[in-house]
Parts: sequence; C-alpha cells; structure tokens
Amino acid sequence: MHHDSVLSKAITTNNSNGHQGLSEALNSAKCLEPPVKVTPVSASKGIVHRLRLAQHNLLSVWREEDYSIRTSRMSLMKQDYVLCNSPDTVRRVFLEQHDNYDRKSPQMRRALEPLLDDGLFVSDGDLWRQRRRQCAPSLTNGLLPGFCTTMTASAEETAKRWAQHPSDAPIDMLTEMAHLTARIIGRTIFGDDTTDEEAEQVVAGFTEYQRHSEHLDMANMLGLPFLSLLGNPLRRARTRYSAKQVHEIIDRIIDRHTYRSGQGQHSLIESFMTSMKDGGDNSCPMGRKAVRNEAIVMFMAGHETTANALAWCWYLLDYDPHAMARLQHELDEVLDGRTPCYEDVANLPYTMAVFEEAMRLYPPVPMLSRQARGDDKVRNRDVRQGTVLLVSPWLLHRHRKLWEAPDHFVPERFLPESPRPDKFAYLPFSVGPRVCLGKRFGLYEGVLCLATLAQHFTPKLVSGHQVSIECRLTLRPQGGLPMMLQPR
Repeated sequence: MHHDSVLSKAITTNNSNGHQGLSEALNSAKCLEPPVKVTPVSASKGIVHRLRLAQHNLLSVWREEDYSIRTSRMSLMKQDYVLCNSPDTVRRVFLEQHDNYDRKSPQMRRALEPLLDDGLFVSDGDLWRQRRRQCAPSLTNGLLPGFCTTMTASAEETAKRWAQHPSDAPIDMLTEMAHLTARIIGRTIFGDDTTDEEAEQVVAGFTEYQRHSEHLDMANMLGLPFLSLLGNPLRRARTRYSAKQVHEIIDRIIDRHTYRSGQGQHSLIESFMTSMKDGGDNSCPMGRKAVRNEAIVMFMAGHETTANALAWCWYLLDYDPHAMARLQHELDEVLDGRTPCYEDVANLPYTMAVFEEAMRLYPPVPMLSRQARGDDKVRNRDVRQGTVLLVSPWLLHRHRKLWEAPDHFVPERFLPESPRPDKFAYLPFSVGPRVCLGKRFGLYEGVLCLATLAQHFTPKLVSGHQVSIECRLTLRPQGGLPMMLQPR
C-alpha cells in the first residue's frame, strides 16, 4: 500500500507521466463496451418521427451526425432553432452575447414557471440580475465548510442505515441518493429543524410535477402558442396541483423561520429572509414570494441533479471495478476510516474525477436553451429575433471531435495532471453569467457523499438488471437502479 501511495504521488507531480497515464487509461477503456448510452436515431427518419421519440426521451431526437457537427438549423412551422454544438458557438451565446441570449426558451419557461414562478432559473433581464446579486452571498465560499459538515453528517446517517439493511435485499440507489440529497439540501436551505418528512414531501411534489409537466411543449415548439389552449387540461391541473403542494410546504417552513427569526443557525433561507428584511437592492427588495421561489430553485437544483449524478457514479463504479478499487484506495490513504470534511476534498482528486466524469457522460441537465432578443450570427448561421438556441451538454460531452473515446468512462480525464477540458465543451453546471450559483456546493456534496459511503460499501448492480436512460427535464436511470450493498 505504501508503494502504491509513493507511485501515485510521483505520477501526480510529473506532467508527462500524467499524460501517459491518461493515454493508457483511454486505451484500456476502448477495450471495453461503453456504459449505457442512447442509440442515435436513424438519419433517414424525419423530424416528425424524431419528435415522437422525444416525447418519451428527449435524447432520442439526436442522429449520429449530431455528435460531430458544430451547428445546425431547423424550422418547425413558425419557430426557428439553431443548435450550438462547439466551444466557440457556446461561448458566443452564453458569454460574449449574453445580453441578447439571457432569456430561457418559451418551452422551458412554460415547463417550469408554474413551479418556480420568477425564480432565478427562468427569470431574465433586470429582475434576474437583481435577484442573482441577492442570492449569491448565501452560497459564498466562506459558508461552504459549514454546509460540508451537514453533507457528511447526512451521508453518515445513510451509511448507518445501510449497515442495518438485510444483506440479501437490494436497494434502489436512485431513491437512496434522492433521500440523501433531499436531507442535505433540506437542512442547508431550511435549517436543522426541517424534518425528513417535509423534505420528502417536497421531493414527492417535484417528482409528480416532472411526471405531469409538458417537457415537450408542441405549441411553443411550433411557434404557435395559441395551440396551448388545446392541450390536456387534466395534465395541466395535475401540474398546478403538484406545484401548489410544494409551495404550501415551503410557505409553512418560511412561517416557522419568520416566527423565530434570529434564533437558528445559518441556512440559505435565513440569508434570503435577511435580504427580504433589509431590502437588499432597494430597487428590488426580496419579498416573501421571492424567498419561496428562490428556495424552490435551490432545492430543485441541489436535490435531483446531484442525486442523479451520484446514482450514475455508483453505476459507473460497478461497471468498472478497477475505478472503484482506485477510488477506495485513495479514500483509505487519505481518510483511514474517518469521516471526510471540507479540507479533505482537495486531497481526493480521483474521487472528484469520478464525479466529474460521471457528469460528463450523464449531465444532470442535458439540454439548455435560450431565445434571441435580436438578430445575430452564430458561426455561419443567421439568427433572427425569437430564434431558440439549443445547447446540449449531452451532445457536447460526447462530441466525436472534442473527446477521445467519448462514450467511455475515463475518470483520468479530470485528474489535475491531465489537460483541463475547455469550459465551453464541458458544462454540467452551464457556463457564463448564468452559471449555476451552487456549482461548488454541488461538487463538494458529490465528493463527500461518495467518500463517506464508498469507505464502507461496494454497491453492486443486481445481476441481470439492464440499465437504461430516462430524460425528461433531467437525466436519470429509468425505473431506478437496483443494487446490492457489499460491505467492505
């Protein structure tokens, strides 16, 4: 073990050896069947057939050629679309011309506004800028160590529960990670007095909302919004009811914080409420409704996306036992059985690399969109006012011209000694002014949860289970991820 540790340190301090290590890892990966992916649709299939497939899985719309192109254009009735599928086109839309492309697409706004109202994820313009300034202090680096303590304490509770689980009974890893991240985000947003039951009710509301929401809004996709009047009224009613349930739970928690203001420990909602009372930016005081909306945004962003990413990590570590062995060796060397903390994350580069590579292969939000406020040109494509610009992390992260062995699991891509991927080609947290405020929070949460649990268990996929991909608003293993818990 000592010899391996010395060898590992020698590799990480030698850049040329680092490149050699990545090259060897890529060559080894190519000898294996890649982990589960979405089969590209035949190039002979027309757009109507592809849209029918997308009703069930958004990723089914892509052809093999879409994994190699830099841009493409299509029109559906009165709505124009441009796909930005290269670092330079993403840079232009998400950074250089951000003010022209700061609006989310009509489809995204329609899908999420009943739940998020004017929350950061769907707002734009002056309101978005003012609200982001008010929310940003709640996620500063200075507060992260305290949040990390909540993360590891919650993960330890999960480890203790797993230790009592019957050895011959499988668990659903997707559900387990959803419970864990709900506990973490519930405590960091709302404080320690938030019950698991309240967090689970919010999760259930999100699940129901996503199940009934029109993630593929044909009326807006065709540029004919009046067709929305012909939509399924029962589906709309269920969507509104799910949103109302989430709103009521969070309103109840806000009431509790209001009555005992100043008595609790730090939480995100306390920061938001301080902004509400102080007025923050005098032109846009953060009122009670805004506090609720931003709390929902933070819960949604910090719960399901991280849960899905962690579930994919466990799938990939089972798929590649050598990666699991290396990760556990790193944990043994650095932690020696103790609970990890904030300071340990910097010393767990392979664990971080596994988490980042999992988000490359299975980006939690695989489709991003913007709507042009005015005319522009993106590479060789004319963009008219109202055009929807699509950026798909799923395509970019598997682009044949940007990545070697793009469909294979190679954590070594993200080790410190390897060249860092272009930030406009790897964007699990988006990029530019609208980059996720909780990016650092999410990375630390993923690493600390993996580190805490993988020290004690080696989860194994249930024999014979075929993993498949489901993509509606987010990307997850379809039907869950049944695994057996193998204690170490």
